Amino acid sequence: MWLNADGSVRCPRPARDAVRGPARPPLTHRRTTTVTDHALYGVRAPFPGSRPRRLRRDGFSRALVAEHRVDASMLIQPYFVIEGENRTEPVESMPAVERLSVDRLVAAAGEVHALGVPAVVLFPVTDDAAKTDDCAGAWDPEGLAQRAIRALKRAHPTLGVITDVALDPYSPHGQDGLMDDSGYIVNDETVDALVRQALSHAEAGADVVAPSDMMDGRVGAIREALEAGEHTHVRILSYAAKYASSFYGPFRDAVGAAAALGKADKKSYQLDPANGDEAMHEIAADLQEGADMIMVKPGLPYLDIVRRAKEAFRVPTFAYHVSGEYAMLKAAAAHGWIDERAVVMETMTAFRRAGCDAVLTYCAHDVARWLRDG
Repeated sequence: MWLNADGSVRCPRPARDAVRGPARPPLTHRRTTTVTDHALYGVRAPFPGSRPRRLRRDGFSRALVAEHRVDASMLIQPYFVIEGENRTEPVESMPAVERLSVDRLVAAAGEVHALGVPAVVLFPVTDDAAKTDDCAGAWDPEGLAQRAIRALKRAHPTLGVITDVALDPYSPHGQDGLMDDSGYIVNDETVDALVRQALSHAEAGADVVAPSDMMDGRVGAIREALEAGEHTHVRILSYAAKYASSFYGPFRDAVGAAAALGKADKKSYQLDPANGDEAMHEIAADLQEGADMIMVKPGLPYLDIVRRAKEAFRVPTFAYHVSGEYAMLKAAAAHGWIDERAVVMETMTAFRRAGCDAVLTYCAHDVARWLRDG
């Protein structure tokens, strides 16, 4: 025996063969990979000690080691709402999506909520007669959005109701804000209108208001007004990184804004698709002003922004799987070029893997049903 430096007794190790038996014959495969000192990814044995395909062999083991899971609780279902009773209208550019009257909305929302989807978001489709330069219809207490909110909360108290805060459904020009004589979307006057709109939604019973307009300072103004109006529990989901994207075309058809907007664009207030750092600044500003959750829009083409936002801010991070993304999937599936269910589920997994806590998607009802049915 030997003594350690501190005087304790150290026993000699037994002979190798006494513990492990005779040495194994040499491996027939060369060890071409070596263990590195990388703290995250270099800790496994070299091949063939480590064979990553072992865990991929069977369904049970793939399920056990899956890093991200899609479930109904991460989904938000958007709805387009129209006037009238017992009415539906198909959206031609969005297969399987319909505009719904309030009574049909209540029924549809009840079905999706029963499947485990926790929230819906509303987009009113207003008549042309209700569109004015001052967009005053946006805060009418008897407006379409406000009536839809009240009907949903009466019928489904546990369903989260999210409302879009933007002026495009109420403007004759299809822009998200008020326009001056030169055609420029003015900021501060628009913010005042958005505050009135958000307050009207809160008073109608909305759980979450979601400003999607991209005006400077609107989150802080809305938060201040909600607090002053004793709507302290109303949450703000900020479209903090909304890009001037070409993926919104079918949505504009759905809300009736495409014709009014014409060939105009929204580049003077929505983000340039080339910019990532700018999005981080926008998100930081909205959080400092009181946003509870942030949104990246569109979704799949901007998963890098989702990832950066989640890693930088560690706050609830959502993405909008927008109408153009949805329409492309539907078109490819209709031609038999893709397996719709498989591709949609892969898409939802990609959102989750990128860092999304929730996804607004027109596929929410289908995904929830597929998850239930297995």
